[in-house]
Amino acid sequence: MSDSTPRSTSRHGSRLGPPPAPDRRSFLRYSGALGTAAALSGTLAACSAGPESTNETGDGGQGGDSTLTAVIGYGNDGSWDPTQTASAFAMAGNEHIYEGLLGADPISREPYAALATEVPNDLKATTWTFSLRPGAKWHDGKPVTADDVVFVFDRILDPKTQTLAKGFFESWLKEVRKTGATSVELILKFPFPDGAARLSLAKIMPKHVFGEPGAWDEATKGKTVGSGPYRMTAHHPKSNTTFEAFADYNGPRKAAFKKMNWLTIVDAAPRVAKISGAGADAEISDNIPYANIGQLKKGGLTVEGGAGMNNLFLLFNTAHKPFDDVRVRQALHYAIDREKMIEAALRGHGRASTSFLNESNPSYRPAKTVYGYDLAKARKLLKEAGAGKFGVNLMAVNVSWIVDCLPTIKDGWEKLGVEVTLDPQETTAVFTKLDQKKDFQIVAAASNPNQFGLDADLIMRYNYGPRNIWMGYARWAGNPTAKRLFTDMDRATREPEASRKRAMIQDYIDTVAEQAVLYPVVHNELMTAWDPKKISGVQPQPYPGINLLRAKWA
Repeated sequence: MSDSTPRSTSRHGSRLGPPPAPDRRSFLRYSGALGTAAALSGTLAACSAGPESTNETGDGGQGGDSTLTAVIGYGNDGSWDPTQTASAFAMAGNEHIYEGLLGADPISREPYAALATEVPNDLKATTWTFSLRPGAKWHDGKPVTADDVVFVFDRILDPKTQTLAKGFFESWLKEVRKTGATSVELILKFPFPDGAARLSLAKIMPKHVFGEPGAWDEATKGKTVGSGPYRMTAHHPKSNTTFEAFADYNGPRKAAFKKMNWLTIVDAAPRVAKISGAGADAEISDNIPYANIGQLKKGGLTVEGGAGMNNLFLLFNTAHKPFDDVRVRQALHYAIDREKMIEAALRGHGRASTSFLNESNPSYRPAKTVYGYDLAKARKLLKEAGAGKFGVNLMAVNVSWIVDCLPTIKDGWEKLGVEVTLDPQETTAVFTKLDQKKDFQIVAAASNPNQFGLDADLIMRYNYGPRNIWMGYARWAGNPTAKRLFTDMDRATREPEASRKRAMIQDYIDTVAEQAVLYPVVHNELMTAWDPKKISGVQPQPYPGINLLRAKWA
């Protein structure tokens, strides 16, 4: 979540799966602050003297040596370690810098051959074999080898090394073996076709660079050496990150822009100003405020949205009474007028949550518990719980659209007789407190696991699991209902028959809805704007960031 979620906000994220929670610093905050960038060696040194031009733009669509300027509405000061980050900015940047054995289309998530030469013919097999693309090179000129592939997967699967990526792989991937200088095989614990798309999350990194002492810390701070179409040329946390086309790239998604300059502008007004008007300095921006859509369209820009898992969620501290009682959590959800929130705060660009999954997800069905606006039911639940009079401190990330939603929540809860204090803070501050295990009552924040994928197993494990970071925040993992849930999740993951697996996932999502420990209030649309006179081929994403691997000068 940067502007959208936790930490890793550099991580929106949490971890999937069973590993003990990694430390927050390399993990959760879209906009996570990780301090100043260290000097980067080799081809990508970070400039400590301040940004080169943050206003360098294209040449009106003439291409050539021009620079594409993009505006990203999330911080660029989160972790850049591909095995750890959930930073919207870093994840988008890494898609242009690194490759997995397979890539995944940013919208459909269909896998395609990236660093490997082809997608396995039989995705239901328990051994997948891959040959690396002949002539593939790292940005420092050295060849990509099977040792590099094994190096990355060994880190991901190492039980002593806690990474965000571990949660995407350890439940189904047993090991990765070198079978030749440029060939590997993946040994699966059981057939798992969904794993093919997840291979795009395992960015292959050079062992000779990141196997050195202290190199993972440098990766966190912004050091990148990949095999992808762009290489990083400078990284200035809180300002901008620059890229240039990698001349020796011989893969399927070649660079269309000689140079790119990505600006981080979290505040909405200056972000909109950068892309609008006669003096616009950028060709594309994500995270467009709903209030500015009409203005930008009138100015000749294309503004399109992507609807997916992006959501405002409530996270309850179940160790803090009365939120240990499921009836209290349910009551507070029933007291939120979601339709009012969608109309007033989201300008119609959202849907009330009727499941943990958004309605366009292939595995979606309405949960058995749907939180419609029902104050009478909410009052009845509080009475049954014997909650009496209590107050709520609602700590929230200060993402603009989240802040816009808070008054509707406050209004509904106060109608129940609950005294409410709204406490929006910088995203990093919120998750630092959670990482430090400070006491809290309820947190409102944004999340979007679609940046990792679409499959329901991945999405649910991103949020729920026995050693999942979110469950650590909620103090819920030891609850008997939670333990049954985690068992049901493991069974569903291993189920080979697709329709049966989907039914099992839907069943445990019903449990998640009923318990409402971490649960979405609304799913909203994310908007991207670009100048169609200057660039084409843009695909607006239903998750933060941009992907320009199919874009080009108009």
